[in-house]
Amino acid sequence: MEFSIRALAPEKAKTGCLVLAVHAGGNAGGNNLLRAAQAADKAAAGALRRVLAQGDLAGKAGATLLLQKIPGLAAERVLLVSLGERKEFSVAQFREAVRGTAAALKGLGARDAVFPVADFAVGGRGLPWAVRHVISGMRESFYRFDQLKTQKKPAAPALAAVTLAITGAPVTLQAQAAVREAVATADGADLARTLGNLPPNLCTPSYLADEARKIAKQFKLGIEVLERKDMEKLGMGALLAVTAGSRQPPKLIVLRYAGAAKSKKPLVLVGKGITFDTGGISLKGGAEMDEMKFDMSGAGSVLGAIRALAGMRAPVNVVGVVPTCENMPDGAATRPGDIVTTMSGQTVEILNTDAEGRLILCDALTYSEKFDPEAVVDIATLTGACVVALGHVASGLFANDQKLADEILAAGDDAWDRAWQMPLWEDYQEQLRSNFADMANIGGRPAGSVTAACYLARFTRKLRWAHLDVAGTAWRSGREKGSTGRPVPLLVRLALRSAARRG
Repeated sequence: MEFSIRALAPEKAKTGCLVLAVHAGGNAGGNNLLRAAQAADKAAAGALRRVLAQGDLAGKAGATLLLQKIPGLAAERVLLVSLGERKEFSVAQFREAVRGTAAALKGLGARDAVFPVADFAVGGRGLPWAVRHVISGMRESFYRFDQLKTQKKPAAPALAAVTLAITGAPVTLQAQAAVREAVATADGADLARTLGNLPPNLCTPSYLADEARKIAKQFKLGIEVLERKDMEKLGMGALLAVTAGSRQPPKLIVLRYAGAAKSKKPLVLVGKGITFDTGGISLKGGAEMDEMKFDMSGAGSVLGAIRALAGMRAPVNVVGVVPTCENMPDGAATRPGDIVTTMSGQTVEILNTDAEGRLILCDALTYSEKFDPEAVVDIATLTGACVVALGHVASGLFANDQKLADEILAAGDDAWDRAWQMPLWEDYQEQLRSNFADMANIGGRPAGSVTAACYLARFTRKLRWAHLDVAGTAWRSGREKGSTGRPVPLLVRLALRSAARRG
């Protein structure tokens, strides 16, 4: 689907479908018609007001009403979209309106549509924000993953082009830049979704490495893929302990995007890439174990974010570090009670082999020191405890630098890919005490997501570091099972906002 933005009078738009926004309670006076709808209604001699006066459009945000061939308008169809009550219009209602619009457009035969984006803008957010979120919402709604189905597929939606229309004002450079950013971010999020949705017999560590190579070739990025022998030389005992029971070779993927001056220190993104997690010897229960293919969502989000930043030619330097392997039970698999030496030299008693994400991440975080980073953010589907704490709305955020935490929270709010800060207090470190090694890899049931972050904190004392636990936000279960592509939007906004601040 192609997106463009231009100044356009709605009544003159020759399009398959003209989208017009109204607030709840539309009446013959038309005082709930937004600017584009007012212009269209005037050209149609009050036809829209008369339809609204009949009460056929529900007042709930996202409700739609399709009209055909309205005299005075050049569009073949008009789609009226409710924004809900004017006084209650906020980001939540905006998102419902975009979702409702997308759902209606998917069912039409229209090949193109005109969307008056300024009428959907939320107070205080600005036009570029509205542009970004209209595009991301539309792209998310139109995403399909059906390439592995052999039965006859339902026809793909006909819609191929959307024009974001500005009524009565010129298109700004900021709005044009927002279109480029939104399309690139959506491309990155789609990549993350697809990698997450692929089955684990296809999306292996080697597959992730090949995907990274494709990104590097397409955008002329730097890439290095470390093999098992390289990890052995580096002393990555924790990462190697996790992969010991798998026949799939582990990989450590390093993908570099340099869009700023060499003097600018990079943002390093570290993504957990467990392509399937059985729990190892500490075997998980069978129920919903298929969803452990999503345990590489941190890796997918890193690849997606770098693809997005490269696609929009962002003025930033970013390094993606992706440790990836399987966690499988086998005669060679790591046992509970084993002690391993990490790349940092610290020793770990592995009390539970299902707490494997932190083991591959700790070596990757130590490796990240070599890039002399401005900051390091790791992204991981790390703990079920975070799902218990925050559900499926917010990602858990932990940081050893409050300024970095604040930057991530602000970026998440801007992207509407929100996070919530959790404690990283020294008090919790006692739970990781081991009688036989420097630390244990688990701290018991209490504050499970906190102690997992505290474990990682022991490997990031030299870094300005944050950890995002996305176990509750990276995928959905049930009938809508599938990857969400989060937190690609947050990561992209973080990189761009940080670059803007530093100049």
